[in-house]
Amino acid sequence: MDALAAQLLRDQFLLTALELHTELLECGRELPRLRDYFSNPGNFERQSGTPPAAPGPAFSTAMGGPCKEPLPSQLNRAGSISTLDSLDFARYSDDGNRETDERVAVLEFELRKAKETIQALRANLTQAAENEVPLQERKNYKSSPEIQEPIKPLEKRALNFLVNEFLLKNSYKLTSITFSDENDDQDFELWDDVGLNIPKPPDLLQLYRDFGNHQVTAKNVVDVAVGVEEDELEVTTPVLGNIPVFDTTQSIEQCLVVQKLEDQISALNSEKWSLMEQIRRLESEIDFFKRDFAVPVVYDVVQPSLDQVPLTVLEDSGQYLDIKSSENDDKLGKTEELILSTSTEEESRTPKDNALNSLPSKEKMPSCSPSSKAAVHFDKPNRKLSPAFHQALLSFCRMSADSRLGSEVSRIADSEKSVMLMLGRCLPHIVPNVLLAKREELIPLILCTACLHPESKERDQLLHILFNLIKRPDDEQRQMILTGCVAFARHVGPTRVEAELLPQCWEQINHKYPERRLLVAESCGALAPYLPKEIRSSLVLSMLQQMLMEDKADLVREAVIKSLGIIMGYIDDPDKYQQGFELLLSALGDPSERVVSATHQVFLPAYAAWTTELGNLQSHLIPTLLNKIEKLLREGEHGLDEHKLHLYLSALQSLIPSLFALVLQNAPFTSKAKLQGDVPQIEVTRFPRPASPLQDVATIVGSREQLAVLLQLYDYQLEHEGTTGWETLLWVVNQLLPQLIEIVGKINVASTACVHEFSRFFWRLCRTFGKIFTNTKVKPQFQEILRLSEENIVLSMTLDSTAGNGVLTKATVPIYATGVLTCYIQEEDRKLLVGFLEDVMTMLSLSHAPLDSLKASFVELGANPAYHELLLTVLWYGVVHTSALVRCTAARMFELLVKGVHETLVAQRVVPALITLSSDPEISVRIATIPAFGTIMETVTQRELLERVKMQLASFLEDPQYQDQHSLHTEIIKTFGRVGPNAEPRFRDEFVIPHLLKLALVNNQQSVDSKRLDIATHLFEAYSALSCCCILEFGYLFNWDRSRMSRSG
Repeated sequence: MDALAAQLLRDQFLLTALELHTELLECGRELPRLRDYFSNPGNFERQSGTPPAAPGPAFSTAMGGPCKEPLPSQLNRAGSISTLDSLDFARYSDDGNRETDERVAVLEFELRKAKETIQALRANLTQAAENEVPLQERKNYKSSPEIQEPIKPLEKRALNFLVNEFLLKNSYKLTSITFSDENDDQDFELWDDVGLNIPKPPDLLQLYRDFGNHQVTAKNVVDVAVGVEEDELEVTTPVLGNIPVFDTTQSIEQCLVVQKLEDQISALNSEKWSLMEQIRRLESEIDFFKRDFAVPVVYDVVQPSLDQVPLTVLEDSGQYLDIKSSENDDKLGKTEELILSTSTEEESRTPKDNALNSLPSKEKMPSCSPSSKAAVHFDKPNRKLSPAFHQALLSFCRMSADSRLGSEVSRIADSEKSVMLMLGRCLPHIVPNVLLAKREELIPLILCTACLHPESKERDQLLHILFNLIKRPDDEQRQMILTGCVAFARHVGPTRVEAELLPQCWEQINHKYPERRLLVAESCGALAPYLPKEIRSSLVLSMLQQMLMEDKADLVREAVIKSLGIIMGYIDDPDKYQQGFELLLSALGDPSERVVSATHQVFLPAYAAWTTELGNLQSHLIPTLLNKIEKLLREGEHGLDEHKLHLYLSALQSLIPSLFALVLQNAPFTSKAKLQGDVPQIEVTRFPRPASPLQDVATIVGSREQLAVLLQLYDYQLEHEGTTGWETLLWVVNQLLPQLIEIVGKINVASTACVHEFSRFFWRLCRTFGKIFTNTKVKPQFQEILRLSEENIVLSMTLDSTAGNGVLTKATVPIYATGVLTCYIQEEDRKLLVGFLEDVMTMLSLSHAPLDSLKASFVELGANPAYHELLLTVLWYGVVHTSALVRCTAARMFELLVKGVHETLVAQRVVPALITLSSDPEISVRIATIPAFGTIMETVTQRELLERVKMQLASFLEDPQYQDQHSLHTEIIKTFGRVGPNAEPRFRDEFVIPHLLKLALVNNQQSVDSKRLDIATHLFEAYSALSCCCILEFGYLFNWDRSRMSRSG
């Protein structure tokens, strides 16, 4: 159907298309193509003076038969009713004969509507003329903003239309309906209802964005529906006589009256807009000359007797072109002398001063800069042509000074202020036409103009352009804009930064594009040093807090955190301390790792520096975090929130450099720290690598040289003079360390993550505070808690108990071993670690205590290959120990160590030790080696090692002395089920599965039901683990049936 309609319209079968449209409407259907065509007046209008194309057959038939010649104008109707809706063509058929009275009735209706429209337009024009405000009054309105110029009816109707359009576009439909009801005398569906010959302006949003920059160019606007010249009427009138409907003289006269009236209306409107544009241009020129010219400049329009004229005097008037019209040519020959100064003569000029008005702005603005050392002269031709002839001759040069751009091009600035004014006017029009990828090239120009422009309104507009310059600025473009903002801030000072730059940030705080919000977040930090301190701690802090809480983009919140860190480096209002602490906790708890990382790198060190200045680091910040950790441990007896624990502990770890700097800066020797002579070098490994420069102790103290001097005095003080009177260090020793050790004792040793976190914390603490502090202050407190003296060890061996020392089963052991004893790697330090682990293994074994703390120590240390040899030394101590309990513990520890040890160490150190233990007199020791052998099967690929392991396991399975060892069989079945899926396939198929079969057969002969059921259960679990493996020999699958039979038996 739509294709048919398109064909009808394309072939100009308009009546057929209209009948189709009407029938579809009656059937409840509607084609958008036909609806849009017949509701558009432009489809039925004819431009004045241009004969229309030959009408189609259907249309010519409708107008009274076929036309042999194309009609110059079929019918000139008023623009407001020039649609086919006013003609009821639907009641005619294409082949029917139309009666003359019907055509007369239609045309009389058209004429009546035209008269009504003309009458209304005449009334509007009359009222507009009566309400036209004189020029002097309009100046009063401009000079006195409190005097409001009354609104005109035409303006009111236009504004009503734009407001209603804005409401509809932004989904304020109910408001739009109410607004339409209150203005029931206006049709908001059609702009032509506002008035004829009025171009529709842009929407309200565009008007707001272009406010102050849009200049209306004077144009001859003619309504194409009614603009017919009088000479054309003489041509078209006889043609109308060919149509039967115009047989009466009265109808023809009425049509002529309509045309003349509409022509008059069009001419009046054109003249009105032209005069208004001239008035505006003259007023702008008056303002310009008033500002920029203090010395009168004489313009002599005609001076034919001079050979050379300086630039300050106008030359031959022929050089000043009037390309707008030739109506004022008679005035160009007159000689005028215009004195341009700040006198009142400027204000007395009117649009009638056409001689001056016709001069291009370039010639009106001669360069009278004080820096000009010599006047510029132009040679005059030795001719006797009249100025009018010169003017007419030069009018053939295609120059345009009437447009906005032409006016700017012809107006050369003669001072810095003029340049700024010109840039302020031109940049808003340049920016939209520059490629997005190159718009950053405009940043210097925009910023320079915004800095130096004298008008605040223009500066705001330029800064608005800067922040909206690029739709989605990338990282490099944002850096460029930020660099410009900082340069602007340095140039203009804090007051203008607050008044001009911050509002631009605030406007885009909720922008839909994250790149724009990212620019705002970064701007707050970059501008922080250049803002008034009250604004830093109030408005900017609130903006960043809002963005941190509400923004969903990780990148934006990361930038907010960095800017908050910068703010914390400049804020000096103690009342904002608590707000900063709350922001810190929110940032640490952010779900994004990027945000948390930025918090540790920027925000937390900056906040710690401010906290140190306020004296709250040791009195509030660190104790508060410790209390939160203790609260978590108390509430987490049935399930510890490890994420929150990591949150608080990582914050404490990031505060260690600030704490150590505080200790150094408040030490008794601080006054002696002078940079004199050779400064000692700091070892590269003296401090842990900082997460950011802000966590570097040298940065906090001031310089690496200053830190070197302080460290030398610090070590000397600790070693020789002690901590007397050293309040900050005494707080660490007497309050911080005991509380931390107490917290460590409450941690579940099975929580590998918590043990690792606290180990890293103590490692950083000890490395930062130094070896002397660790040996004299930290280790003694741990040793006092652990009580690993020789007397306790002998007592444990004698009484076979832990002698009431339950601390050895807690997380204190692995944290002390991995966090404190591994800080330094000299030989004595390694010996101390080996001795500690041997003592712990001995005491736990002899007291039959759980081995979780020892296992946690081996797991944490085993993750670092540097400690593998050390751990093997500890285990060998257990292998050769006199107590079978210790040897059994050593055998079980090998299982944890094998997974991370290199195969060479396994072959040279692990397997020999296990084979030694496998021949131990105690059966429990031999059984304890089975899991370690299984782990070797799982992880090692060397064929020789696997053969040795297979031989040892075969001896356990085939030696008659082990036939009745229920615990040994159970341990082997569990080990096979654990390592079978990951073992070498042939080893699994040829060794593991056949021996599981033999064990199942032996279990069938078991007379003790409990033992038979126990073995069957473990066999079931082992086969379940192996069920997903690809078995090479399918004959072994009957093991499943046998194991099931043994379980049922």
